[in-house]
Amino acid sequence: MSRKSTPAQRHFQRMMSAESAGSATAGQPQTGDQYELMQAALWEARRTLKSIQSIEAKVEKKRELLPDFYPYIEGVLSADKGAQDDVIMTLMVWFFDIGDITTGLAIATYALKHGLKTPDRYQRDTASLVAEQVADESLKVLAQLEQDEASAPDFVMLSNLILTDRLTADADMHDQIRAKLHKAIGFANRQCGRTEEALNHLNRAVQLNEKVGVKKDIEKLARELKKQQDGSDS
Repeated sequence: MSRKSTPAQRHFQRMMSAESAGSATAGQPQTGDQYELMQAALWEARRTLKSIQSIEAKVEKKRELLPDFYPYIEGVLSADKGAQDDVIMTLMVWFFDIGDITTGLAIATYALKHGLKTPDRYQRDTASLVAEQVADESLKVLAQLEQDEASAPDFVMLSNLILTDRLTADADMHDQIRAKLHKAIGFANRQCGRTEEALNHLNRAVQLNEKVGVKKDIEKLARELKKQQDGSDS
């Protein structure tokens, strides 16, 4: 696909994608000319990525390639039919890989609503993959924010983590993944100054996995919460 496409061309592609997706049957493989075009484009993109050794460089290349797929994503999500679509599921993972959690979750919401499966190469069910990738990417950012005392509260990240928890709440997954998600939610609440909520989620993380690595954080937050409560009583 050309990166020099005009707004009219992108609109046309979006409408064709929506029309194609709209004729698909929920739970059955996605079909149509637009899907075949996207499959070919994704195959070429993956071939390009395989030639890159650096993980960091791969992420940057994904960031460069993903805008080509925006019209298709918008078309499929707007049609809301729920056909099994390996292209859109791969793109969801790529958005998480580049740290665009908001767009990744927009696709994840659609995928989990319709029970879409991840391509076999990911070797994880959709809910587990979403929960773990959102948690991992968020924890990376939170670690950086912790080092910057001047960082502003990131309520968008907290909101995305809460949405992830809600989307995957009924899914069966390994306790270690669920613990990691609660750890990320706890750290995000702490970063936003929500001490009690942070403590609740970190305690839940430890219940699920004693080795999740938050016991010292729990002790510190418990002391902070006690000070806050003592101060409000005086």
